[in-house]
Amino acid sequence: MLEGTAPEGTAPEGTEVAPAGEASRAPVIEARGITKTFRVKKNKAGKDRLHALDGVDLTLERGETLGLVGESGCGKSTLARVLLMLDRPDGGTLRFDGTDPFGLAGKELLAWRRRVQMVFQDPFASLNPRMTAAEIIAEPWRTHRDLLPSRRDRQARVRELLDLVGLRAGDAGRYPQEFSGGQRQRIGIARALALDPEVIVCDEPVSALDLSVQAQVLNLLNELQRELGVSYVFISHDLSVVRHVADRVAVMYLGRIVESGTAEEVFGTPRHPYTAALLSAVPELGRPGDRERGERILLEGEVPSPLDPPSGCRFRTRCWQARDTCAQTVPEGPDGDDPAHQAACHFPLEPAVAGQSS
Repeated sequence: MLEGTAPEGTAPEGTEVAPAGEASRAPVIEARGITKTFRVKKNKAGKDRLHALDGVDLTLERGETLGLVGESGCGKSTLARVLLMLDRPDGGTLRFDGTDPFGLAGKELLAWRRRVQMVFQDPFASLNPRMTAAEIIAEPWRTHRDLLPSRRDRQARVRELLDLVGLRAGDAGRYPQEFSGGQRQRIGIARALALDPEVIVCDEPVSALDLSVQAQVLNLLNELQRELGVSYVFISHDLSVVRHVADRVAVMYLGRIVESGTAEEVFGTPRHPYTAALLSAVPELGRPGDRERGERILLEGEVPSPLDPPSGCRFRTRCWQARDTCAQTVPEGPDGDDPAHQAACHFPLEPAVAGQSS
């Protein structure tokens, strides 16, 4: 069960929001050993528990962007739902400024929900077509009524948020179907900013947009971070997008984080074979030597089912580095001399051979 208790009365010392441009390096979110399973229809082996998350450790610092990458079905969105308190994990601990949000209730829980918001993947499905842009942006204030009780204040704040995301004040009365995809996503971002959050979870926020529009939205997110000091958990399967926006990167495979580090470290010198395989599939992101050799790591076999994951290292059934130890023991990080660049692998790749398969 989750550990921790609700705070008493006032927030604990040190939970103030850091001013924009002066973000403290103290973690705003710490997750340790998060597990989550779902009961599903039994498979042929009689297994009915889908292991979506299994011992996930995650840290998000103030004012940074953490990129979360991996194949579809690896658990990225489930982890996002846990961070947003939409799903309760089966085990592990989650701390927000040192407080367990799952221990909150009533007004304290309502106040906490202001601090973590979300930008959704599909800008066409995430906006109510019967509501104007102003009504969509103002909708969070219907729940958090104490923030802007005056109608005049709400209207003024809507205009400020529209300007902040690069839209015009005259757009307030238009409906979603009157906007382009990129403009709709800007409205979604404005809605997420309405409650002045400290953390925004972005779940594939540009995957439904054209490439040129993607760049505009990504640049907008970067500008907002510099101006407001907000932290992002940026979920994507597009490595080029993650490399553009992320300060740190966590790579997920079958419910576990297999490598984490700065974007420069993970993209430049991947330590886990799975990370190297992902990067090799995107030639423009590889190191110059890899592009010249034109090498590509082709993984053999199918992705194992989360209903019956492999013992030991979950990647071992597709890994060219696998040995007997990999089937017997779950690998632990960190590895090597850099504790900030971790790879959960018994036989991590060396920089000189990362990206090469045998």
